[in-house]
Amino acid sequence: MDLRGWSEVDVIFFTGDAYVDHPQFGAAVIGRALEAAGYRVAIVPQPDWRGDHRDFTKLGRPRLYFAVSAGSMDSMVNHYTAARRLRSDDAYTPEGRPGARPDYCTITYCKILRQHFPDVPIVIGGIEASMRRLAHYDYWSDKLMPSILVDSTADLLVYGMGEKAMVEIAQRGIQHDIPQTVYRGTTNDPNAIHLHSYEEEKKDKRCHAEDFKLIEIESNKIHPSTIVQDDVVVNPPYDPQTQEELDAVYDLPFQYMPHPKYRGKRIPAYDMIRFSVCMHRGCFGGCAFCTISAHQGKQITSRSKASILRQIEKLTHLPDWHGVISDLGGPSANMYQMHGKNKTLCEQCARPSCLQPNICKNLNCDFGPIIDIYKTVDALPEIKHAFVGSGIRYDLMSDEYGKQLILHHVSGRLKVAPEHTSSDVLKLMRKPDWKAYLRFRDFFIRVNESNNMHQQLIPYFISSHPGCTDQDMRQLAEETKRMHYRPEQVQDFTPTPMTLSTTMFYTGLNPYTMKPVYVARTKEQKQKQNSYFFWWKQENKRKK
Repeated sequence: MDLRGWSEVDVIFFTGDAYVDHPQFGAAVIGRALEAAGYRVAIVPQPDWRGDHRDFTKLGRPRLYFAVSAGSMDSMVNHYTAARRLRSDDAYTPEGRPGARPDYCTITYCKILRQHFPDVPIVIGGIEASMRRLAHYDYWSDKLMPSILVDSTADLLVYGMGEKAMVEIAQRGIQHDIPQTVYRGTTNDPNAIHLHSYEEEKKDKRCHAEDFKLIEIESNKIHPSTIVQDDVVVNPPYDPQTQEELDAVYDLPFQYMPHPKYRGKRIPAYDMIRFSVCMHRGCFGGCAFCTISAHQGKQITSRSKASILRQIEKLTHLPDWHGVISDLGGPSANMYQMHGKNKTLCEQCARPSCLQPNICKNLNCDFGPIIDIYKTVDALPEIKHAFVGSGIRYDLMSDEYGKQLILHHVSGRLKVAPEHTSSDVLKLMRKPDWKAYLRFRDFFIRVNESNNMHQQLIPYFISSHPGCTDQDMRQLAEETKRMHYRPEQVQDFTPTPMTLSTTMFYTGLNPYTMKPVYVARTKEQKQKQNSYFFWWKQENKRKK
């Protein structure tokens, strides 16, 4: 502040992550967007919430508001495994050190700020606040919790990708008509959807299931309605970003480096993404356990080719550049420039997935633009390899795209996510049938063999997903054994706020049919299901 001649700042932003000035980190994006709009921003990464709270007070009062985010992950997912054990590391902290942020990080930071600055507005956002904006099941406390606005006492919540809202709040103050925000109060919207109260949901799980269905249907619309629960009001979001708006975000003057205070220290998450390029936002896959569409939206907004190339040119000037782009992708790597052919039909649609149970006939599945990007990047003299590290949808594939991907953009191992082999479980997951994976596997093998390549296809699987029984896991074990797979990438289902899978886990009901769903809920049940992945181990053979 002294170097810039500032006596005060407009916004002070507290984040649970280390500060990395890269467009893959939310604090950097919000900070740069506010800066570009003419505001003075201070970012306090990973403040010490113990002791005398000096990290929260050392910059004094902001002129406009405090901004608070738990970081790039929900703090409870960041801290705990599916077995509720503490994790031994934190990818968003220098040297991977655990314990640099508190449990329920957003709430803790807000309470400290309220203690020291009771009259300064607080705006919360990020994945933790976004996915907890209404009543939600919290797996780690094993209870239904109210909107995070209630426990945090914040004045406003910004959900989703928050650049527009944060700038508008700076311009207009804490107003209740700003899109993509949540506030406590009342609404005059006669078309607002009113949910069951939080207390009703606590008493009757059916109420929570019914409400989730309404919330998800609205979140999948281009023009959703206002949603009200008790005195918590969720305003509809802004219209989907335009390409020009998204390009403007990536054209902000990011340094693509961690803050100099971390010199000599490794930040694992930065190591993973420092040479990566995100080509679009949004995902229309609609997986039942995923939060991407609920946070970023179902509609795809793609960057222009020129914007992508400008970022790549910047990456080539970074220290330690060795000519390799680690990921030329996105939330789902192969959805670039895809959208509805008839936008009027899209505006009337509330399908959670454009791919399941079948690919929408209105979806433009043109792989020409993404293949063009791949080939253009490959031809750049500074590029040795441009890999695709993001997840791909193998149920969204053309032969031309598949060959381009397999021959030129796989670093020896291609990871995909069939998740299960059981048709019933896959339907609940909103994932393609196992046969779709087998078709892609055969295609992958043919392309490799015909080009004398020896790449591996690595499948991901999940155990204990709602609807998955021990019999389903036996089937998975038999199928993977028949294919000589010894699965490496396996996961015990972790319920995270505001997903269909979590709602089924908590209520034991499918919200769309209200029929009971089997849930492996206890520690022993979950451990048994997970053990089926490792059928070759002697102790698991005895169990079977």
